[in-house]
Amino acid sequence: MRVTAPAIAFVFAVSASAVSAQPVRWTTYSIPQTGTSVDFPSSIFTEEAGRPDGYGQRFRTADGRADITIQAAPNVANDSPAAFLAKKGPPSRIQYKRVTSRFFAVSSYKGDKVWYDRCNFAGRLVHCVLINYPAREEHEWDDIVTRISLSLRSK
Repeated sequence: MRVTAPAIAFVFAVSASAVSAQPVRWTTYSIPQTGTSVDFPSSIFTEEAGRPDGYGQRFRTADGRADITIQAAPNVANDSPAAFLAKKGPPSRIQYKRVTSRFFAVSSYKGDKVWYDRCNFAGRLVHCVLINYPAREEHEWDDIVTRISLSLRSK
């Protein structure tokens, strides 16, 4: 059997993706100070990458190509999701945007990455998850991002 260079490149691209290389192990990540919790793919985001503003943790993949921030911060001005998002000054070319009275979710492209932000509003806190991952792997990330997003909770 003869293997061509494109076939080798395809096999390498598929095997290089941490998203599809093995079954994903999920853990619930919680922020005790705020009651924030989210399903977290701990087998993908294996390294701590610092703390965000407010409460929470940043994680990244071992190769640094994707990262996630789980955080909660005070909603000092008691902004609605729409007002809070407007103050953040998101780019005008957002690919996906959903804003309700309780949360917002936005996503778009920045360079060779997809970014996705979801923030839930409860009381005087904003509970958020922010994810950045390679645009070329967008479809491989769809189910993972959906599960993370839909699992974001506050107590």
